[in-house]
Amino acid sequence: MISVCPQHLEHACPRLVAGLLLAVLSTASLGQTARPATQEIYTCVDAKGRNLTSDRPIAECLDREQKMLNPSGTVKAKVGPNLTAQERSELEAKEKAEFEERARQNEEKRRDRALLVRYPSKTVHDKERAVALAQIGVVRQAAVNRVDELQRQRAAVLDEMEFYKKDPNKAPASVRRQLEEVNASLAVQARFIAEQDAEVKRVTFRFEEELFRLKQLWSLQAGVPAASASKTR
Repeated sequence: MISVCPQHLEHACPRLVAGLLLAVLSTASLGQTARPATQEIYTCVDAKGRNLTSDRPIAECLDREQKMLNPSGTVKAKVGPNLTAQERSELEAKEKAEFEERARQNEEKRRDRALLVRYPSKTVHDKERAVALAQIGVVRQAAVNRVDELQRQRAAVLDEMEFYKKDPNKAPASVRRQLEEVNASLAVQARFIAEQDAEVKRVTFRFEEELFRLKQLWSLQAGVPAASASKTR
C-alpha cells in the first residue's frame, strides 16, 4: 500500500494512483467476462407441438429427439430420446428388422442381376432346363435298368425256392441269402427312383419360378411394365 508521496514525486503520485486503480478495475472486469458463454443450444418440439429452446437438455423432450445447435444455429448433434429398457429393446428389434429387410432386398437385387447374366433370353433358359432334366433322366433310367436286372435274378432264385415251397427253411442258406440280398437291392433302387422323380419335380419348379421372375426382368429391360409380364406365367 502506498501511504506517502515524496516531494519530488508529488506530481507523479496522482497519475500513479490513477493507473493502479485503472489496472485493478480492468482486472475485475476481465474476471467477470472470462466466464465461458454457453456453447450449445438445445431445441425440440414437445408432445404438445411446442417449439422449446434451452441451454441444457429439455426435460419435456426426454422422450424424443433433441437437436443440439451451435451458437450460429447449425446442428451440432442430435440427442436422445432417453428410452426405457423395453423401449430400447423394441427400437433395437425394429432396427434389426429394417436391417434384415434391406439385406433381403440387396440379396434379391443381386440374384436378379445374376439371373439376367445367366439367362439373357428364354431360349437359353429353356435349353438349360432341358439339359438338367435330361441328366436326371439318364440317372433314373440306369436305376430302372438295374431293377430289371434284379428282377431277373430274383425270378431265378424263386425258381430254386420252388423245390422248398412247402418248407422254405429247408432251402440252402446260400439261396435264402441270395433272395434276401436281391430283395434289399430292389428296395434300394425303388427308393432311388422315387428320389429322382422328386428331383424332377424340384428342378421343374425351380425353372418355373426362375422363368416367372425372368419374364418380369426381361420386360423391365424392354420397358414393358412388370405387371403385364407376370400375367403370362
